[in-house]
Amino acid sequence: MANNTYDAIVVGSGISGGWAAKELTEKGLKVLMLERGHHIEHVKDYAETNKPSWEYPHRGGRTQKMIDEYPVLKRDYPLNERNLSFWAVDKDSPYVEKKPFGWFRGYHTGGRSLMWGRQSYRLSDLDFEANAKDGIAVDWPIRYKDIEPWYTYAEKFAGISGSKEGLPHLPDGHYLPPMDMNIVEQTVASRIKEHYNNKRTMFIGRTANLTQTIPGRPSPCQYRNICSNGCPFGGYFSTQSSTLPAANATGNLTLRTFSIVTDIIYDKNTKKAKGVRVLDARTNEALEFNSKIVFLCASTFNSTAILMRSATDIWPDGLGSSSGELGHNVMDHHLKLGASGDMEGFDDKYYSGFRPNGIYIPRFRNLPGDEKRNYLRGFGYQGSGSRQNWSRQVAELSIGADLKEALSEPGKWTMGIGGFGEMLPYHENKITISKDTKDKWGIPVLEFDVEFKENELNMRKDMVADAVEMLTVAGVKNVKGQDQGCEPGWGIHEMGTARMGRDPKTSVLNSNNQVWDCQNVFVTDGSFMTSASCVNPSLTYMAMTARAADFAVKELKKGNI
Repeated sequence: MANNTYDAIVVGSGISGGWAAKELTEKGLKVLMLERGHHIEHVKDYAETNKPSWEYPHRGGRTQKMIDEYPVLKRDYPLNERNLSFWAVDKDSPYVEKKPFGWFRGYHTGGRSLMWGRQSYRLSDLDFEANAKDGIAVDWPIRYKDIEPWYTYAEKFAGISGSKEGLPHLPDGHYLPPMDMNIVEQTVASRIKEHYNNKRTMFIGRTANLTQTIPGRPSPCQYRNICSNGCPFGGYFSTQSSTLPAANATGNLTLRTFSIVTDIIYDKNTKKAKGVRVLDARTNEALEFNSKIVFLCASTFNSTAILMRSATDIWPDGLGSSSGELGHNVMDHHLKLGASGDMEGFDDKYYSGFRPNGIYIPRFRNLPGDEKRNYLRGFGYQGSGSRQNWSRQVAELSIGADLKEALSEPGKWTMGIGGFGEMLPYHENKITISKDTKDKWGIPVLEFDVEFKENELNMRKDMVADAVEMLTVAGVKNVKGQDQGCEPGWGIHEMGTARMGRDPKTSVLNSNNQVWDCQNVFVTDGSFMTSASCVNPSLTYMAMTARAADFAVKELKKGNI
């Protein structure tokens, strides 16, 4: 548009940014989407999507060179040959760790919507009311009824497959037919349900993989289980397969890549944002773009960093900092623990395909009416049953006919579950702008001061013990519990730092995701989360983004923002 002026600017192109662009363009707004990284085009740029493991120099694994060059990425599963280009380069994206924190980013069109695990669950009033009931942090400014229709709206468009279970603390949604559990998973599920008299349950995960075609998505999941390489079939939800085509179809979207938003342009007289300042990542050219509304969807910490760098002449700690909460209350899920063992009696059974989904055991601790534990909140489990493959023989170094015969037979069945625990929002867990360190573009980086505390550590003991107990009562043999330890960030579910609330004195955003101090700026990525729940958060980001966009357009038409 002329003079770099648009109706709306969306910062970021991941799950939240894609949804914001879709909703705003479909409502008639001319939208500029700014992505700090390079462009990845659907299908065309999925270079690894059909590449078998034997064509990689190191069979898709990690090398010492990669470990040396990616000191952050190596801490968790993302570091491998298959989709390394989808992850931010550590040396180009530094940050300071006062305490250990793993920050795993995707700087390109689509962001981490290309690599996410796709598990999609609703929060319930158990989550929305938890802070108020526990006297922790501040109360959410919404309840389940406020977001319920938007969950349905998001599920219908994204294409979530799953089963309805009738659990009040894990609400059912609008689902495509569920994927099937295999025979071992079915057996374990029925035994857990029977032993615990329906108080614990296990079912197939609710995932953003299509089991049927939906409008605009002509191909369901192909059961290849290499989703994080990019899916040329569009079988799972991503910006590229879903929201970006919808936004482009309106003719109202402009996408600009290599555009690092440095700050929001704030007008002291109108008390509104006029637009954003951008640094071109390739040329270092400084640019300005103007708009009536701004949606920050740059991922939790980057959105908050933009706020911190904005309007500092009025608020030294940045736009939205008047409450003293901007940058605080960092949350993630803690994991890397659980149990596994062997399942006997099913040697004549197998499964077909490579299902890109596992099982889910929802929270059963600290539910209403239950005995209280020595920690608040709870946890769930994800996992699967499977048969070992040929690689089980390698360590034995067999040779000849015996080896060939062994390789022709599937191995034993195993069953494993891993926990995902809720982290409480602590004010002292925070990010700040570094005064000493800058990135390659001269922008001050973030400093992280985050740690798990006693509540999470106490919870982890139950997470292991309960995993061992459930597998044991389900008939799994040789069950072993394990806790590998976990640093904040490893869940790759970073949340908080610009929380929603009921009072501008104690929160950054109101119930409509507006910045209290500047109400034509909306934040709809993980920054807004007031508490973490123990379920995967991405579906909540989708629903809240759609809800905020609907509100923003209505307010814009009324002349209120």
